[in-house]
Formats: sequence, C-alpha cells, structure tokens
Amino acid sequence: MKKLTALLLSLLMLLSLNTGFAGETTPINIGGLKGPTTMGLVKLLSDNKNNKTPIPYNFTMATTADELIPRLLQGEFDLLSVPANLASVLYNKSEGKVKVVAVGVLGVLYIVEKGDSVQSLEDLKGKTLYATGKNTTPEYALRTILSANGIDFDKDLTIEWVSEPTEAVAKLSQQEGGIAMLPQPFVTVAQKQVEGLRVALSLEEEWNKQENAGRLVTAVALAHENFVNARPDALAQFLKDYEASVAFANEQVEEAALLVEEYGIVKAPIAKEALPYTNLVCITGIEMQTALEGYLSVLFAHNPAAVGGEMPGEDFYYLAK
Repeated sequence: MKKLTALLLSLLMLLSLNTGFAGETTPINIGGLKGPTTMGLVKLLSDNKNNKTPIPYNFTMATTADELIPRLLQGEFDLLSVPANLASVLYNKSEGKVKVVAVGVLGVLYIVEKGDSVQSLEDLKGKTLYATGKNTTPEYALRTILSANGIDFDKDLTIEWVSEPTEAVAKLSQQEGGIAMLPQPFVTVAQKQVEGLRVALSLEEEWNKQENAGRLVTAVALAHENFVNARPDALAQFLKDYEASVAFANEQVEEAALLVEEYGIVKAPIAKEALPYTNLVCITGIEMQTALEGYLSVLFAHNPAAVGGEMPGEDFYYLAK
C-alpha cells in the first residue's frame, strides 16, 4: 500500500511539472525593455521576488531590443516584451516561430507645446513640429492621423526630425511656442525641464477616432512557439499575473511608481506622473488580434518593411481555446 501511495505521489508530481499546474517550479524566462514595456510588469516582478507568484519568473531587462531578440529566437526566453511592429518582423524572420499573446502598451505619443496655440490637429497647420522617428512607426502614426483629418503631412506643416527626444527638448527650451511630438515617460521628464510645456494632443485619442485602424499599439508580449505549445497552463498563469500587474500599475500609482524606480526604469516622481498617461493594458484574445491587426495593416500600407515585408498570418495571434 505504501509503495502504491508513493507511486501515485510521484506521478502527480510529474504531471504537475509537465502540465503547468499550480506549484510548478520551472521558471518562465522573460525579457523586457527599459521603459513603458516593463512598467506594467513591475508588480509581477515584485511578487516574484517575494515568492508570491504561483510560478517563478526569471526576468532580464535591456535598453535595446537587439540585446534580447536573439535569445528569444533561440528559445532562451519564453516571453519578450517588444514594440508591436517588431513582433511582426520577428514572426516573418523566424517563419512563424513566435506568437503575440497580449497587447501590453497602447499609444504613448503626445504633441506637447510651449504655449497655448494648439487645441486641435488643425492648429498644427503652418507650424514647425520637432519629432523623432523619421521613417519609423512614429512618423507613420502621425501621417495616418493627419491624413484622416485632411491635413497634408508634407505640405501643411514642417517636421524637423531630430535623433533623440533630448534634442527636441533643447529646441523647445530655446523658443516660445515650440511644438514637439514626444513619448511618455519622456513627456513628463521634459515638463520638468521646460517651463510652461503642456500636453496639447494625445495621438492615442486621435487614432481612436478612425475606423478600421485597430488601436495605436506600442508594445506586445511575444512568446516562443515552444513555450506556447509545451506549457499552455504556464502561459495562462502568466497572462493572469500580467493582467493583475497592469491593473496594479494603473490603480495603485504611487506604489507602482516606487517599484518602477526600484527596477531602474525611471525615478518614482517621474513614474507617478507618467503612469496615468502611459496606457498600460493587458489585452488578449480576439480583442488583441483586432487591435494589433488593424494597426499593422496601417503600417504595412505605409511601408511593408515596417512589419517584416508581409502581414503576419492568423497563427501569429495566440487565441486560447
């Protein structure tokens, strides 16, 4: 009888390890970038540090995606938080070996002004706008929004492209009435440096006025297919933990800001002001596919290379059964 009991216990333990039941000890390996893509994860990371998550996590943060991408494609990472269009590029590059499992960050781009002349997109006509992201997703997003509002990107205003947000801030500080397109949390940083700088327009809000354009997606959680196929229960647990972590960042802003600083993203005072405008989400399933597919379609129309040469197939989107 004792031998039979021991055998049953051994079988249960083996099933637990292989199928991802509660109490699984095999870690989930995650990578993220220093910025909004990791802000939504800080509560999960804190809970993991304090042994409060059902499954352990190993997390690596980097300043550029290039440091992490090879490790995802090689299967060293189970999940990676990356810019939305890069997820599509990696899908095409890897011939479908990665799947998007959640949208994590929506639009973080804002039009800011040192003055009070811009109350609508129409007010940008005849103005000079400082911006980063020439020939990349920020330019395509702005072009799309302006075109949808009858504004000619190439004729109705002047875009002065700069290499870094700090360069745009330097130009704003030197003139009255300066206008720039900046991402959060850098908008908050800039407001500390340039007196009178205010947020005039949210590109997220302007994008949502269009039809059939999905959402303005900044970042997604991308999984290697081996992890998706071998550990579906672990993936389901991650999505639960991720959703709870995002909710904490949006609802418990002061506490979340302290964690953002603890994990070396930005200082807590900056995070406290930026978090409500960073549009952290955890969108999954069909809603995720609709949001991302529409956005990628817009990018593809501007430049197919922005999404890896062709639109990703249906198998790009993880839709839990």
